[in-house]
Amino acid sequence: MFVINSMPEQIDAELVDLLEKVEVATIGHVLHSGFVDPDIKSVLPNKRVAGTAVTLRIPNADSTLLHYLTQHVRPGDIVVIDRCGDRRHACWGGVITNAMKLAGVKAGVIDGPATDFSEFTKIDMPMWCRGPSPITTKLLGLEGALNVPVSVGGQTIHPGDAILCDESGVVVLRPAEARAIAERAIAMQEAEIVLLDRLRAGEKLPDISGANKLVEAKRSA
Repeated sequence: MFVINSMPEQIDAELVDLLEKVEVATIGHVLHSGFVDPDIKSVLPNKRVAGTAVTLRIPNADSTLLHYLTQHVRPGDIVVIDRCGDRRHACWGGVITNAMKLAGVKAGVIDGPATDFSEFTKIDMPMWCRGPSPITTKLLGLEGALNVPVSVGGQTIHPGDAILCDESGVVVLRPAEARAIAERAIAMQEAEIVLLDRLRAGEKLPDISGANKLVEAKRSA
């Protein structure tokens, strides 16, 4: 059986642009949750993308619904795939890469492997996954679910969530909270630039951070 739900409302383009100024690792200084398993890694180096989560649950070795989705995705979407624990079959290969790129999809995030990695480089399609596999899914026509809550890398992701991905990993944010988090993270990044200037001027990091005071306050005689 296939569950097909409507495509989610897309994240505002201005908010997407704001998110793409933020490093995922900076959000790690702000939040403790929302980060997918770090074993889901970027295939291409030096990529940072943000967009709207379009969610897909593909159990077993059936990729029928992923093929179906390629006609419905929109520019700005990030396809997020729950593989239901299958780390053997690659559901996403070269043909899917090209179909998604032509549709304007910004990236894929898969809780499982992919294949045809050279195609990601060839057409510049960012991908986060658990690595390569030569064993692929098939068009079996069995089951799947589109735009339902999914579990990817230990995080529950809802259709329409804001997704931010870079070389440090993937974080999922609720749209209503994303702007405040992004603005706080950008302020931290700007403060870091000032801190680095102070280090170059000769100040010591523990003096700036306060680590020296904390150590001296509890230092044994």
